[in-house]
Amino acid sequence: MLNNDDIPATKRKNDPVGLKQRIFAGALSEFAEAGLKGARMENIAEHAATTKRMVVYHFKNKESLYLEVLEHVYQHIRAHETALDLQALPPVEAMTRLVEESFNYHAEHPDFIRVICMENMLRGQYIRQSPRIKALNQSALSLLEDILQRGKQSREFTADASAADVHRLISSLCFHYVANQYTFNTLFESHEPPEDQVIHNRRLAVVATLRYLAL
Repeated sequence: MLNNDDIPATKRKNDPVGLKQRIFAGALSEFAEAGLKGARMENIAEHAATTKRMVVYHFKNKESLYLEVLEHVYQHIRAHETALDLQALPPVEAMTRLVEESFNYHAEHPDFIRVICMENMLRGQYIRQSPRIKALNQSALSLLEDILQRGKQSREFTADASAADVHRLISSLCFHYVANQYTFNTLFESHEPPEDQVIHNRRLAVVATLRYLAL
């Protein structure tokens, strides 16, 4: 990934798509750090190597930008899942890969988790305003439904498992690792290096999911 300093000024000036992506990146970082109320458009503009005027030109106000960032992060994670091409894998292997990749994605995108935490603190006030987010996230259930149906047909998965329940289980395990890592590690004195923690907790997520689905 290029940093702002790596992009020539002339290219940045004539690259509206790139500018929008940089604004999203700056906004995601700012909202994750300060929340919607504490975020400042000036900080977002500075991170994107542009001006506050340009941020306002593209997104009108902070609330509109926040809603578009929510849409952006959900689109990104759903696109990541879709690109895994899990339909080509046997059910157990497909489920294992989905859990592992979901865990990796959460661990590698902590700002995504923090923004979702912030939105829950706002009681879902903004996510309810976006029909697009609900439509985007149907792909998560559709992808799981395909794996589950194939696993049920092969008698590898229990017949009463639902896509929504499995999605909640996977999301809970992945989300908890990122959102609670500081308090959990402090309270229970984990001394594992970060890379070992990822391996251990990713495996835990896979085992828990497969055992839940077992006949």
